[in-house]
Amino acid sequence: MRRGIAASALVASFALAATACGGGDSSGDKASGPVTITWWDTSNATNEAPTYQALVKEFEAANKNIKVKYVNVPFDQAQNKFDTAAGASGAPDVLRSEVGWTPAFAKKGYFLPLDGTEALKDQAKFKSNLVTQAQYEGKTYGVPLVTDTLALVYNKQLFTKAGITEAPKTWDDLKKDAATIKAKTGVDGYWGSTQAYYAQSFLYGEGTDTVDAAAKKITVNSDAAKKAYGTWLGLFSGKGLHKADTTADAYAHIQDAFVNGKVAAIVQGPWEITNFYKGSAFSDKSNLGIATVPAGSAGKAGAPTGGHNLSVYAGSDKAHQDAALKFVNFMTSAKSQSTIALKNSTLPTRDDAYTDQVKADPGIAGYGTVLAAAQPRPALPEYSSLWGPLDTELPKIAGGKESLDKGLSNVELAIAKLVPDFSK
Repeated sequence: MRRGIAASALVASFALAATACGGGDSSGDKASGPVTITWWDTSNATNEAPTYQALVKEFEAANKNIKVKYVNVPFDQAQNKFDTAAGASGAPDVLRSEVGWTPAFAKKGYFLPLDGTEALKDQAKFKSNLVTQAQYEGKTYGVPLVTDTLALVYNKQLFTKAGITEAPKTWDDLKKDAATIKAKTGVDGYWGSTQAYYAQSFLYGEGTDTVDAAAKKITVNSDAAKKAYGTWLGLFSGKGLHKADTTADAYAHIQDAFVNGKVAAIVQGPWEITNFYKGSAFSDKSNLGIATVPAGSAGKAGAPTGGHNLSVYAGSDKAHQDAALKFVNFMTSAKSQSTIALKNSTLPTRDDAYTDQVKADPGIAGYGTVLAAAQPRPALPEYSSLWGPLDTELPKIAGGKESLDKGLSNVELAIAKLVPDFSK
């Protein structure tokens, strides 16, 4: 899952227009010439994209009859751009699709089922729960490329200086630790996010979610959810707890403070590992602590299972689809995933990609320990859209412009429009 950082991954609008042309550039696609497929990559343009671009060149060198037009599309724009392009029969041949988008686009018929194709010929090598998360109504519409979840990341030196020997197990423990860190070091102990994805763990901590997909019931305004968001809200005020940042640059502010030792702990995903190491606080990589997100009062801990699949556009012709399937197989191979992990410090989705060298990365090793607590999303095409209303209301609540009750009531009404067959 990527939240916020991809806004910096700028791409020229004319490049996007040029690539949204009926499943890729058909120039040179004669029987005797190469097929050109278009790939929209949604990775961070600075830290991750160079690795993918290098792999594209490696693929082209090994497959002289296929050319890949690489386009880096900002993550926060890609879902809408692809939706628009696919609806107009002009989508790229391959999309790096966030796991939450996969069932939604599959439901619309935009993705090609991959069961039995070259793209999924190594299906048994992938972690089975990640393949399941790429399925919709019994068919598989994406090949897992990278996986992730959120963790509590912390500055070991600041914790040690405050006399704290282990990461907090609960949110109450975190509040106590934050106060101690502030008193002993002068640095805030924790800075939370107002984004809905980052607040999801608080719901899990109370044994609930935005909706109960099986019961077709909206639960975002239930007593358990109110308790969860009450805990979330309480972490923006108190000794050692940084106040809420509701600006458009909040993500960058929180990240910068953490990597430079100005706050002791935040909740973050593995896509920022390479950026952690660039900060002054983590020039010594061993100073980075990684722990499961704290538990709520129900004793449950964990965060959403995130990540990205590679999916193939159903509107491309057979020649482009065949080339796309071969490309997806290459990009998700054990060798490619190991390369991606070593260069980008992201988590592979297949066990044979976790080589000794990959496992030696302290960031990957640390996040690997928290994956067991990650919770998969329900097979609901609209699920990832449910965070939209929360992203509107939570900053208002955290900023004191709206009460928790009012904000959650607004969210409930908005979600009811997204899943009209669900009861409240």
